[in-house]
Parts: sequence; C-alpha cells; structure tokens
Amino acid sequence: MDANLFTGILNALSFVNLGFALIGCLLGTLVGVLPGLGPASAMAILLPIAVYLPPDGAIIIMAGIYYGAMYGGSTTAILMNIPGEVSSIVTAQDGFPMTKQGRAGQALAIAAIGSFAAGILGTLAISLIGPAIADLALRFGPPEYFGLVLFSMTALISFAGNSLVLGLGIAALGMALASVGADPLTGAQRLTFGSIEFTKGLDIVPVLVGVFGIGEVLYSASMDTQKVFSGKLGSWWSMIPRGRELSAGLKAAMRGTGIGFVMGLLPGMLPALTAYLAYDVEKRVSRTPERFGNGAIEGVASPEAANNATAMAGFIPLLALGIPTSPALAIMLGTLMINGLTPGPMLFEQQGLLVWTVIGSMLLANMMLLVLNLPLVGVWAKISQIPYSVLGPIVLGVCVIGAYAPRNTLFDVWVAIGFGIVGYVMRRYHMPVAPLVLGFLLGPMFEQSLRQSLALTGGNPLFMIDRPIAFGLCLAAILVVAATAYFKTKSKVVQGLVEDSTNEA
Repeated sequence: MDANLFTGILNALSFVNLGFALIGCLLGTLVGVLPGLGPASAMAILLPIAVYLPPDGAIIIMAGIYYGAMYGGSTTAILMNIPGEVSSIVTAQDGFPMTKQGRAGQALAIAAIGSFAAGILGTLAISLIGPAIADLALRFGPPEYFGLVLFSMTALISFAGNSLVLGLGIAALGMALASVGADPLTGAQRLTFGSIEFTKGLDIVPVLVGVFGIGEVLYSASMDTQKVFSGKLGSWWSMIPRGRELSAGLKAAMRGTGIGFVMGLLPGMLPALTAYLAYDVEKRVSRTPERFGNGAIEGVASPEAANNATAMAGFIPLLALGIPTSPALAIMLGTLMINGLTPGPMLFEQQGLLVWTVIGSMLLANMMLLVLNLPLVGVWAKISQIPYSVLGPIVLGVCVIGAYAPRNTLFDVWVAIGFGIVGYVMRRYHMPVAPLVLGFLLGPMFEQSLRQSLALTGGNPLFMIDRPIAFGLCLAAILVVAATAYFKTKSKVVQGLVEDSTNEA
C-alpha cells in the first residue's frame, strides 16, 4: 500500500513515536520560554543524540523542539514583555498591555489557539501541496528578495508611532548596527573601531534580551512597579476568549497563517519577519487600528499564527528540495543526513512512509501542544501577580544567561546591558522600540539582495524592471506607502473638522 497522510498518522500513533513527539514538544516549549536559547541552539545541542535514535524518532523529536519553541516563545513576551524567541517580539506589542489589563489568560489562550490553527493548517498544506509548490521558492533570486524586503519595510509605518521620521531614523540605526563586523560579500571589517569582539558582529539575541528584557526591568524599577497586575484572576477556563473576542482572534489567526505559510516557503524568511508583516497587515485591515499596541487580541493572534505557519512551511523546501529556510531547519537537514536520508524530490518516493509519519506526527504534536498549553494559561497568568521586587531580579538573571548562551562570551552580556540602557531610555522618552529590531532583522537581507542584484545586472539601478516578481513587489511597496499616507492625511483632516465643530458648539 502506498504511503499517505492516513498511514503516516497511524504510524505516528505508535507508543514510541508519540513519546518522541511529547518529549520534543516539552523541550521546545521550555526552550521557547527561556530568552536567548532558541530552537536552533537546543537542536544543535541534541544533534549528537540523533545518531542513536531511529530515523523517524530523531526527526520527530527535532521537529517537536522546533515548533514547540514557536509556542513557548510567546509566554514571557505576553507576561513580562520579554520575548522568549525573536519571532515573539511582535506578540509583546499587544500581549503585554493585555497582561497589564488583567487579560494575560486571554492573550496566552489566543496565542495557543492561533498557533494550533496555524500548525494544523500548515501541516495539511504540506501534505496536500508541498511537493507540487516547493519549486516556487527556486524562482526567487536577489532582485526578488530585494523587492520582498522593500515590501516588508512598509511595516515600519505601522511601528513608527506618532513620528514617522523618528521611527525611520530608529530603523536606520538598527540597520547600521546589523552591519557591524565582517562584510558578508567581501569579508572587510566595518564599524569595529579596532575591537576584536566587534569583528564577530552583534548577535540578535543579546540585542533582543537587552532592549526588551533588561530595558523593561529598568523601566519598571524606575516607575516603582509593585506588580504587573494587581487585580484578581479567574480560573483558566474563564480566561478562554469567547464571543466577539474569540471570533476576531480566529479571523486574525487565519490571515496570519496565510501570510506566514506563503512567506515561509522562501529561504531566509525568518518567522520574526513574517510576524511583523502579519501584524502590519492586521493593523491595516482593522477598522480600529488605534487599538493596536494597547491590548488588541488580533495583535497577538496574527503574529503568533504567522510565525508558526512559517515554521511549518519551511518543511516543504526542506523535504522536497533539500533547502533549509532557517538555521533550525539547517540542523534538521543535518539530522536527516546523519540518518542516511537525502532530502529532495525522490525522498517522498524512496522513504514515503517515513516522510508521511513525520508529517502525521506534526498534526499530533500540535494537538499535544494545545493540550499542554491551554490548561496552563491560569498558572502562567499568576506570574503577573508576583511582586516585582522578586520577579525583577529573576528576570535579570535569566536575561544575563540568555545573552551569554548563544556564543558563550561575556562580550554579549555587556552588549545586552548596553542595549538594556538603550531600551530604558527609549521607553522613558516614549520612542518606539520595534523599528530598531525590525531594522536589525531586515538590514542584512536588504544589503545583500541589493548588492547582489546590482552585481548581476552590471550596476543597473533599475534591475527590477525586467523581473516581474521583483517589480510587482516594489510597486506594491510604493502603493502601500502612498495609500497609508493618504489615509493618515484624510484621518487628520476629519479629526480636525470634528475638533473645530466641537469647539464651535
């Protein structure tokens, strides 16, 4: 009998494979909660163990760690404004305000539900259209990536706050910081100021931990915060969103899933970037965009679904073409090769049962993660009621460990402390933090795609004219910026007329 999704689910339901999936999910959730470690680091640490496991078990446990971390990363982002994973930065935009309003349970619940929906839909898409559409990713060259990054930059308008000029300036600073270290194309050293430590560049983890984690602790201490939330919390069941709030969250999760899955097919398109893009789209389609940043449930559901859908979509080019789209999936590629498996078009033919077993385990693992996370929302929500005199030092300790762990160097700890001060100052003077991180993430992709495109076309600045996809993306970016400027201007005019009529009355 030919292998298919049904036979894969049956094989994944074996006691051993269920055990591997459960272990992976638990480890991934723990990794996601701890700032700085990340799925790639955890998978790299456990990679030698994969040699001693059966091929399907090794892949199932690694996959569980990967998308388990996508779930867990939102927990500390929502409760303490400290993203456990880079992709959870956007979740904190509305998740933490919900916590301060006593709605931590609702935020955690919709994050789990949105992640579950994205995981299930993403897995089904892998099984239905994976092998057929994987080759679409091969059509993207440097010009197409330049167009995609340019379009992604339109999200800066949403995150810039009240002053677009200030937001763009902060994003430009983030891009400049990302260029510290070796030139990716020539190897020349840039902005190192003669320091050996700077030659390695600035890693995203200490920057993230500093700006969000240490910066948040310093700001809360300066404001003499006693607790994140001092009111009463109900049972975990009462924290599950219902009615209109649940409907809004689910619709946002569906839109985020679509964006995250399509973008996740492209190499280098990290979950953090698709989360930013999904949030930006959600804010644009909303009739009340002013709620975003102040506790909008859609602002939690959409980016969480997007980053999970991106994680799932990455398995298509990995299995069908052997192309990893992220560092974590590069380690997954190593896991496959250690077990004597060669990813590519023939993998579905030669190892059909194994591939479908892994896909079937993804469905089961996403169900496990929902069962594990949803009843715990009440437990996690209670963290918001711990006195800050106790919680603050614990968070600082975790941040220091998180900054040190990725590269095992004290230099990254000092970087985290420095960016902690930057984060405090930005909060103190009400400057938007998100553009700094978005610029840091997009900077390397923007520079490389632009320089490679110019090199391919002999320095022609209009290189996208002959590339329909690249031209379409650049045109879409221009239209989005123009439309946003028009509607902002129109809303200001309307607001001015309303104020004038009120004053006359």
